[in-house]
Amino acid sequence: MQELTINAVGAQGDGLARLGDGKPAFVPLTLPGETVLAHMEGARGEVAQILAPSADRVAPPCKHFGVCGGCALQHWADRPYRAWKAEQIRVQLSMEGLETEILPTFAAPPASRRRVALHARKGGKGQAARLGFKARRSWNLVPIEECPVSDPRLVAALPALARLAEPFLEHPKSAPTLHVTLTGSGLDVDVTGVERKSGGLSADARMRAAMAAGEGDFARVTLAGEIVYGARQPLVKLGRAVVALPPGSFLQAVPAAERAMVDFAVAESRGASRIADLYCGVGTFTFRLAEVGSVHAAEMSPQAIAALKAAIGATAGLKPINAEARDLVKRPVLSTELAKTDVVVIDPPRAGAAEQTVEIAKSKVAKVVSVSCNPATFAKDARALVDAGFRIEKVLPVDQFVWSPHIELVGVFTR
Repeated sequence: MQELTINAVGAQGDGLARLGDGKPAFVPLTLPGETVLAHMEGARGEVAQILAPSADRVAPPCKHFGVCGGCALQHWADRPYRAWKAEQIRVQLSMEGLETEILPTFAAPPASRRRVALHARKGGKGQAARLGFKARRSWNLVPIEECPVSDPRLVAALPALARLAEPFLEHPKSAPTLHVTLTGSGLDVDVTGVERKSGGLSADARMRAAMAAGEGDFARVTLAGEIVYGARQPLVKLGRAVVALPPGSFLQAVPAAERAMVDFAVAESRGASRIADLYCGVGTFTFRLAEVGSVHAAEMSPQAIAALKAAIGATAGLKPINAEARDLVKRPVLSTELAKTDVVVIDPPRAGAAEQTVEIAKSKVAKVVSVSCNPATFAKDARALVDAGFRIEKVLPVDQFVWSPHIELVGVFTR
């Protein structure tokens, strides 16, 4: 046991302190300015007692908080919490020698998340599977009965989802994860983590999964993309378009955060005749951008591009969209291909877009709107653009994953 003074909150949401030898200590569920008694194992600790709480400490809204690993910061008041998220962006930019205007953080509301990944484990004899999230720093499962970040329709479906999970647990080595998306036509569930070496699900398990899906009124259930049950095509509205989601496809987790990022990118693209939408997915930005100018959309997933193309043909009032399936790491859009492009909108995965950024930097493009879920890789890509003559004008922080340490952002570069 050690008595510690918490000086700050680190990038993973843990309180930071100093041990007697000056080395850093990480104590989850603590806040700046607090004095705590913590049980330490090396550099990591667990709070035994809060001796002097922060004035910014609030009662967490979820009964699972502290055990469940999904949220790290429910105990922090909104204002300092949002400021901390914006500060994470400033810190990462400063590590690359960059400064810019950081706009007020867009805060996604609670009870708005439409996508969750639920882990399943066997229940007791004759009982439905246990379903929930992983515990903090553990593989143990925390069964979930409530979730204040998730859309209430997802929470209401938890018992039906637990019944659906049970057939996927027939093999002792299976550890299913249910990737659940709330769509306009119902819940779309893609299951991963099922042992496939023995031939996958038995016919009996498939039948029981289909029956559970029907009883739960799910739109579709797939096993790693393979259809197990299909009652309705899962549909999402993106701008004017209605897109049929491929199994397991990427979609922004919170509709309000998606709208904020898309609105920002579209506003920054006004006046452009030709726009490149790179890492376009199923068209999150594409369809709104096509109300401004013609769009060249590129994405690695052929299934996503097929869904995007199908929606183009059914949507009126858009400027031309050229969509291609293309690995932007192995085969980035070249600077010569961007010769007549006015604006590039890019939304890469967490690893960033180093290869594509090189080509953008060599091009004559005058404006880049960069969407990111990782401030560290965003800052590295930003450094490459600035070195090529761009100026980073501003950054919009987007708190899509509320009460987690994750922060999204949209940055604007001009030259």
